[in-house]
Amino acid sequence: MTQQLEETEMVGIDHYELDGVRVERSPRWVRAYFGGRPVADSKRVLLVFEPRRLPVYYFPVADVRMDLLRPSDYSSSSGGAASDRMRWTLESEGRTVTNAAWSYPQPDQAHAPLKDHVAFYWDKLDQWFEEDQEVFVHPRDPHKRVDGMQSSRHVRVVVDGQVIAETQRPHLLFETDLPTRYYIPPMDVRLDQLEKSETATQCPYKGRAVYWSVRVGDQVHKDLVWSYPFPIPECTRIAQLMAFYNEKLDIYVDGELQPKPKTNWSPGL
Repeated sequence: MTQQLEETEMVGIDHYELDGVRVERSPRWVRAYFGGRPVADSKRVLLVFEPRRLPVYYFPVADVRMDLLRPSDYSSSSGGAASDRMRWTLESEGRTVTNAAWSYPQPDQAHAPLKDHVAFYWDKLDQWFEEDQEVFVHPRDPHKRVDGMQSSRHVRVVVDGQVIAETQRPHLLFETDLPTRYYIPPMDVRLDQLEKSETATQCPYKGRAVYWSVRVGDQVHKDLVWSYPFPIPECTRIAQLMAFYNEKLDIYVDGELQPKPKTNWSPGL
């Protein structure tokens, strides 16, 4: 393994995997902004996948404003001194963010390609861009697909025995590792039983979502419905349409009740 790693370091890393850590060279130009200016700007970032974690961009130190970073007092270890992570505090334009970034000064073998690279906590910076498109929440996984398709399936959404939506012109969204979502035109939804929520979320693959709760009698089911008013260009087909949490209500497709999927949004999780 030592010889293989040395050869990889000499020719440059396109793909490396060991002990559940997968490192890929990304072809995307990535910039991370803080206080209106980029603190990291690179066309040679590494995209890193680790078990039970979101993907992370690692920037070569030469492409990071290291003059704005100073080591923090925090340290962590994932199994010994060789895998200790150094944390960095970011200071710029009178703002200070503690532990905004991390690096592996002396990485273990699984993290060896990340030596002389720095990663940032996504939500501690102001903006992120892949090429010239702003990206939210975390890097987009190049191995993940999101396909929206127009359909003529008969979809019926039921909450506490009450039909909340019914259509034969849904858009189906197929997203890797997630259940099929059924996006329904507002004209086919009982809008009189929806209550606008203050909840809003962001998705790197679709954009910013707004939510509604569903009232049936005296019962209010919070944030069962969402919509992307202005989705990113790849998902314009679902603009203004309404989707419902399969995990929390009953959805019938062509007369057949769909099983409730088990996801992070399932009740009780």
